[in-house]
Amino acid sequence: MAALTIYRADAPVAALVLAHGAGAGQNSVWMMKAAQALADRAITCATFDFPYITAGRKVPDRAPVLEAHWREMVNEARGQLDGLPLFIGGKSMGGRIASHVAAQGVDDVRGLVFFGYPLHPPGQPEKRRDAHLQQISLPMLFIQGSLDTFGNEAEMRALMPALKRGDLHVIAGGDHSFKVKGGANAVAAAFEQAVATAASWIKSARQP
Repeated sequence: MAALTIYRADAPVAALVLAHGAGAGQNSVWMMKAAQALADRAITCATFDFPYITAGRKVPDRAPVLEAHWREMVNEARGQLDGLPLFIGGKSMGGRIASHVAAQGVDDVRGLVFFGYPLHPPGQPEKRRDAHLQQISLPMLFIQGSLDTFGNEAEMRALMPALKRGDLHVIAGGDHSFKVKGGANAVAAAFEQAVATAASWIKSARQP
């Protein structure tokens, strides 16, 4: 079984298992930056690769394979994260598969964090990926770029009332990876906003 990569906080108050998106694995720049930034904010972060990445393939496995691997990683994390309050989530597809696991039932998880939830494929708003979200009773945080082609601000705001415990934070002008116009400083600020929001929310949600 593939091992977790753990970014340990100096004085952690919670832990997040963070899964990568469809196009790049745990060693992508975005994933490593996000994991370290969370650890710098007292959230120990664990990342992993899905089997297709480990095998060197570009096309993700079918959902049951991804879901089974997610469960393996959560089980492994429980033995390595020192009993910290545990959250799961991910970037794009990684977060979506985490939500499948949560909808099916998962023990000892306090909540879910989504960095750019893929509500639908770009240009195909009719192909929704949200029916299972209504079954989740855990707290959920959706951090979404307002211009995300996988689910824009209006679409995400319309979704929230249907969820049992959903919070939405919008990155103004952000795309699927929270990139914004205005140059490097603006992009860095948007990324900082996303990570700081996630860390603050996890801290507030860690008590059952």
